Amino acid sequence: MSQLKPIHRDTVLRAFEKAERYRLLNEPFEAESICLDILAIEPNHGQALACLLLSLTDQFSHGAAQTMERARALLPRFGSEYERAYYAGIISERFAKRRLRDGHPGAKGLAYGYLSEAMAAYETAEKLAPGGNDDAVLRYNACVRMIERHALSAPLADDHEQPLE
Repeated sequence: MSQLKPIHRDTVLRAFEKAERYRLLNEPFEAESICLDILAIEPNHGQALACLLLSLTDQFSHGAAQTMERARALLPRFGSEYERAYYAGIISERFAKRRLRDGHPGAKGLAYGYLSEAMAAYETAEKLAPGGNDDAVLRYNACVRMIERHALSAPLADDHEQPLE
């Protein structure tokens, strides 16, 4: 099996620009790969870490549960409580959107649960946010609007699929 080759430290900025571009081009696997290369030589590169997490959430349509766990495993690596809370919210919010797009029975209830989780994380992030940063508020409001737009609510206690006979 071939070995990975490290990138040069002086090319990190250019590599990060490429990772962002691949994300915007909806090429999350390529963005993920570049971020991993950056983090291999600069483990505390905050922008690459955030880009990696977002790239993973872009991949929720490909093995969502495993990808969600990989994204959540990155949270402790963020440098501040604010970032950990904010990105926890991002993961839950994006997972909720994925569930809604799936459209399977029970998807609306699952989406509501993940959006509620995201909103709680955003409320925590809002309290920790640096001055002049309303990103958590913006995301919280987007979750509220998504719940309203899709008429989501918590599933009832007996609201589960009946087994096939």
